Amino acid sequence: MESNNVHYVQLGEDSSPKVERFQKVSVIPLVFLIFYEVSGGPFGVEDSVMAAGPLLALIGFLFFPFIWSIPEALITAEMGTMFPENGGYVVWVASALGPHWGFQQGWMKWLSGVIDNALYPVLFLDYLKSAIPALEGGFPRVVAVLLLTTALTYMNYRGLTIVGWVAIVLGVFSLVPFALMGLIAIPRLKPWRWCMVDLKNVNWGLYLNTLFWNLNYWDSISTLVGEVEDPGKTLPRALFYALILVVFAYFFPLLIGTGAAPVHRELWSDGYFSVIAKLIGGVWLRTWIQGASAVSNMGMFIAEMSSDSFQLLGMAERGMLPEIFARRSQYGTPLVGILFSASGVILLSWLSFQEIVAAENFLYCFAMIMEFIAFVKLRMQYPEAIRPYKVPLGTVGAILLCIPPTLLILVVLALASPKVMAISVIAVLIGFFIQPCMTYAEKRQWFRFSMSSDLPDILSASADPQHNES
Repeated sequence: MESNNVHYVQLGEDSSPKVERFQKVSVIPLVFLIFYEVSGGPFGVEDSVMAAGPLLALIGFLFFPFIWSIPEALITAEMGTMFPENGGYVVWVASALGPHWGFQQGWMKWLSGVIDNALYPVLFLDYLKSAIPALEGGFPRVVAVLLLTTALTYMNYRGLTIVGWVAIVLGVFSLVPFALMGLIAIPRLKPWRWCMVDLKNVNWGLYLNTLFWNLNYWDSISTLVGEVEDPGKTLPRALFYALILVVFAYFFPLLIGTGAAPVHRELWSDGYFSVIAKLIGGVWLRTWIQGASAVSNMGMFIAEMSSDSFQLLGMAERGMLPEIFARRSQYGTPLVGILFSASGVILLSWLSFQEIVAAENFLYCFAMIMEFIAFVKLRMQYPEAIRPYKVPLGTVGAILLCIPPTLLILVVLALASPKVMAISVIAVLIGFFIQPCMTYAEKRQWFRFSMSSDLPDILSASADPQHNES
């Protein structure tokens, strides 16, 4: 229906392929999938105290979400409901900037996700090596990495619903000990410790990287929106609840840890919460938090692999990858995408923690800039497009929303070392080489490419702002 010569453009409505026989993900499992995509608990935030002291650490995790997490979550909610299909940000960028940049977005985000996922089996074994010294290195460690990756990969193969409920169980197990620690610590709290700050002795690079590392990846859930029950309502609600959960899961343990124990900044590094737990509650609480830290890595692994594999499925449904990536197992999962992502994890698991984090952040930043551009361009080009959830801002407001996180990205990129910059640029250039190879393989009919008949042609719609479905 047209009114006052306004043309309404339907870009994403009903665009997910029909897979009714597979159970959809509801809001609670989705909250915990987002929780593990972004956070997994307060493990890893300790460096913020080492870098800047209690006051700036607390302020950072309370106000940094307004600069980064909330804008990214809002954009994800709008774009994810506008295009409720698997592939997420790849589809957004392709619709706004064309198939070339959509493919580059997919390559950078997939590689960034796989690099990120390579951390978790390694970190899990790092927590176990104190009890099992053989896992510290050599052949036993290699075998353990392979077995752990295989077990978690199989869990992803068995279905996204199972992954979601496992994430709930792991999330509760990881967060409950911090709630108990907070209750036990009340008599010990000394509020003046929260105000400790030494602005002349702040490692701003470590501080900003720690905040950024722990509060990004809100857009990852968009790659499996096609598996979500009533995404127009469920996705925004889940993002809202997950945002509250993540901020609380960071801020509350920091508040207790810095207020209930003497603050020695040099001791605040990965794993220090277990030391504070022993001081406050004894060995049993320390053991629980150590176990929670270990299983948190399992939760982050399965959530990240789900996102990565369904992204490949979504790209195949859009004809960007061979059709084989769009085939589902009997459980509704993208088998080839899972195997492909698992292989990448194994190949990259030999990298050091610092190299993994730096390279992942750099690629992630590049890709996020394209998401912001796509968000603003689609707002300007298709202001009347159907958006089940819309950020309550006009075009100018949408641009202003993207400015603070973009400035932050530029700071993060500037802090990268020349080695990391070189490696990341090479990784980006590989994507420019892979895409023409895909085109050549399609022309030679080495692989079959096709677009799902259930999906609208977003590229032809994007080419004609006056397009109107009749």
